[in-house]
Amino acid sequence: MKKPVLVIMAAGLGSRFGGLKQLEAVGPSGEVIMDYSIFDAKRAGFEKVVFIIKREDESEFKKTVGNRAAEQLEVEYAYQELTDVPKGFAAPAGRVKPWGTTHAVLAARSAVKESFAVINADDYYGLNAFVMVYNFLVNPPEDTRKQHYVMAGYYLEKTLSDHGAVTRGVCEGDGSGRLTRITECSGIERSGKGSKMTDKKGNLVEIPPGVVVSMNFWGFENGVFKHLQNDFEQFIKYKGQEDPDAECLLPASIGELIMNGIGDVRVLSTKEEWHGITYKEDLPSVKAALAAKHKAEIYPSPLWKKDDAHAVKRLVYDGNTDGEEV
Repeated sequence: MKKPVLVIMAAGLGSRFGGLKQLEAVGPSGEVIMDYSIFDAKRAGFEKVVFIIKREDESEFKKTVGNRAAEQLEVEYAYQELTDVPKGFAAPAGRVKPWGTTHAVLAARSAVKESFAVINADDYYGLNAFVMVYNFLVNPPEDTRKQHYVMAGYYLEKTLSDHGAVTRGVCEGDGSGRLTRITECSGIERSGKGSKMTDKKGNLVEIPPGVVVSMNFWGFENGVFKHLQNDFEQFIKYKGQEDPDAECLLPASIGELIMNGIGDVRVLSTKEEWHGITYKEDLPSVKAALAAKHKAEIYPSPLWKKDDAHAVKRLVYDGNTDGEEV
């Protein structure tokens, strides 16, 4: 059996942040968030990474991240392009925004022939999540009646920014750990030990601690590409031509597969503290959190030691996966 591949979505514009936030230095030795994901992925067992980028960012991306990653794992590139649409369609005039995360994953379909994990480039997920997803992909359920997927779930209160509202995919489950629904909720802010949001009717809704959300860390069987392609074609046909800002988002696409009985998604929740850069003001807290992890020797400093090619392999994960039911 071929080992699963890690796919990193790094073609986003980072509009709220104001620039290519995926390449912002956050570690004490100039590491970017992707460095930590690659480091943890290698510790978990991944040996290949596919970066999904915009073609015009390739030179800067390789200089900042890609060339360094190629010293640790096999590296391949895929390009998310507006022209990559079903036959007979085209991007509306003036559109520059990518088509969304479903389209981003589809950009890797020629480079990935194995099962694979998908993550965002600008999110810190923690080792525990990589171990859980990797273990699921190498030991999938034996039932072949459906496609079997996995999602790393995070507790909402551990994914918030102190500097503005965020959008999160709130998960609902069947009580046995299987996902039944994801609802994209925007305008979520911290509130005491929990969080709050304003619903579509303008009502303030308090959200208690313990709600599990998606941070776009998925694990898929390779057959998912066929189903994502079908969903994207429907999106282009009915939405992509009318709304110049419309995006085909991965949680919605997976929701369709669940609803149609095609896919089965296991949610494994982790107590890891998520870190990410939604706003420029998030940078100091992310840098402080990662510096603390280096100080606690969770990570070596610098992360990639030139004089020790086996440093990553010798760091053994000794924790337990949480895998709590939702």
